[in-house]
Amino acid sequence: MPYQSIYRPGLFAGQTMLVTGGGSGIGRCTAHELASLGAHVALVGRKADKLAAVQGEILVDGGMASAHVCDIRDDQAVIDTIEAVLAARGRIDGLVNNAGGQYYGEMKDFTTSGFEAVVRTNLTGGFIVMREVYKRWMAQHGGAIVNMVAAIDRSLPGYAHSGVARCGMMSLTETAACEWSVAGVRVNAVAPGLIASSGFDHYSDAGAAAIRARLAGIPLQRYGNVAEVSSAIVYLLSPAAAFISGACLRIDGAAATARTWQLAPHHRSAPFDGFHLPSRPAMLQA
Repeated sequence: MPYQSIYRPGLFAGQTMLVTGGGSGIGRCTAHELASLGAHVALVGRKADKLAAVQGEILVDGGMASAHVCDIRDDQAVIDTIEAVLAARGRIDGLVNNAGGQYYGEMKDFTTSGFEAVVRTNLTGGFIVMREVYKRWMAQHGGAIVNMVAAIDRSLPGYAHSGVARCGMMSLTETAACEWSVAGVRVNAVAPGLIASSGFDHYSDAGAAAIRARLAGIPLQRYGNVAEVSSAIVYLLSPAAAFISGACLRIDGAAATARTWQLAPHHRSAPFDGFHLPSRPAMLQA
């Protein structure tokens, strides 16, 4: 069974979409959905084996994809990757600026190098990719960019480094939406809350416990899934979002708004999961 997207077949036919962090989690799922809608997907990430695996999955499904090993924190590596995609495809219509990562801990325990490493990946790397895609293609031809932030209306205790970086990425999103509008470039963000993806399995026992503890505070009383984030990203890349720029779409089951409301347990929220390949984290299978 192929990807079960809600969007019309061929929506992105003839287009090239660049997805960073395309080897796992939300990036993998988004790449599959974009490919199912006719796009050639340029998968970007640091691990060749993961990229090759996702590329193979897409090709088996009849889609188009290429794999590009790149550390987005390295200016020259990003430039080389974008030039390679342009040389092969001749265009970059959309960028899903998804690559990132963090680890759980109290701010007092973070080393400076650890803090800077997360900021470099989640903020600086995203900035480098945005800048180079814009300069090398979108400034002359237009396009759409979707940046990954996080649903952190009340900041992000336990992930101070990531919280700072994600807030910075939202500021970059709003700034680019203004500065790059003259080129016909739309720039938006998605802000996932607790999404059940492979990223869950990278946390320590303390981090996993914190994730489980937060479930009760989500009004929809469940975690989101990667397809629910992907569908939001695809919408923001699509022509239907032609008048949306500088915006952030929160995908968190209303968790950020549940400040004083007394929540009641329920099972009334039915998930949407169009992704046809396994993506549920091991942490939730026990």
